[in-house]
Amino acid sequence: MMVDKNKKYPEGHFLGVGMMIGIVIFSGVGVTMSISTDNPGLIGIGPSIGVAIGLAIGKSMEEKYRKQGLIRPLTSEEKKERNKAKTIGIIVCLIGLIIFISIFFLGLK
Repeated sequence: MMVDKNKKYPEGHFLGVGMMIGIVIFSGVGVTMSISTDNPGLIGIGPSIGVAIGLAIGKSMEEKYRKQGLIRPLTSEEKKERNKAKTIGIIVCLIGLIIFISIFFLGLK
């Protein structure tokens, strides 16, 4: 990854980048484990491992750039955008949970 030494990055930038890269790389691990064991439930293991490793790497990168003074606080506009994204994510998770409960527990199809 090319990083401009003069650019200041918003707080949390490298955490997101680390998670994204971790998910992309480790998604194949879950698919491989699922196919080799004939257990489709293992597909979710790869992205989970990727998020954990990506967060660790992103956090260390964030601290490195913070020490160099290249991390800036979020602007009010960026905070609003992140809050919108969080709200949308929570709504999508709730919809998924409702669909899961209706299919598996209530027997609706």
